[in-house]
This record gives sequence, structure tokens and C-alpha cells, in this order.
Amino acid sequence: MTDPQNPAEPTTPAASVPPAPPAEAPAQPAAAPAAPPAYAAAPPPQYAAPAPESVPGKTLGIVAFIVSFFASLIGLILGIVALVQSKKAGHKNGWALAAIILGAVFFVLTIIIVIAVVSLGAAALASLCDGLPSGVYETTTGGTITCP
Repeated sequence: MTDPQNPAEPTTPAASVPPAPPAEAPAQPAAAPAAPPAYAAAPPPQYAAPAPESVPGKTLGIVAFIVSFFASLIGLILGIVALVQSKKAGHKNGWALAAIILGAVFFVLTIIIVIAVVSLGAAALASLCDGLPSGVYETTTGGTITCP
């Protein structure tokens, strides 16, 4: 029996490898069919999410919401315009609705504050004449006050 670690006859690695098959010439490609297939190939699947739908008036609604804090009447008008644009397109616009509500509330508060300031100013002017006889008086700033 021979020892696989120490063979009696030395073999070369080339002798144990079978000979390579002879190189063949490349085969001629088959002729293309005369007519294309009756169906079209399916389009590749789309894995990306669809682009978000643009809502007309949404940007204007956001602008109206912000403007309503500083200029309530302008924010109210812009909110109405944005809501009309969205309604025509068949969409809801929460920003425009919030701008309309805030613009109306702030506009009413502005009117109340203006009325209060004017009435307080008139009352303050009326108190200047308390204790003075009727007549025209000159102020220190160069203006005049007429007391009844």
C-alpha cells in the first residue's frame, strides 16, 4: 500500500489535469425574426414615491396666516383669496381658513382698541379744561386749546 503523503512515483500537476478541449470558433448568431413581438415589454417598476400634489392657494394661505398677525385686514383679504383658489380646485385649505378667522378677530380687536384710544384721548383733552374759564389757550408746544 502506498502512502498518500509519500507516493512512490512523483506525479506532476500537469499530468493529473485533463487536457483542455480544442478551441471552437464562435457560433454564428441566429437570424433576427422578421417581425417584432406582438406585445410591448412592461415598463420597469417605479419604487420612488409619487410627487406630492400641489394645492392651489396653499402657499398664499400660509402667507395670509403669517400676515394676519401684523396686518389683520391684509391677512383677512389674502386668506379669502387663498380659500377661493383652493375651493375652485376642489381642495381644502386649513391655512387660509385660519388666516380668515385670525384676520377677522384681530381686525375687530384693532377697531375696538382704536375706539378706546380715541375716546380716552378726547376725555384727556376734556380734562385739560377743568377749572379753566372758557377761551382759547396756548400750550407750551405752540398749539392751542379751546375750552368751552
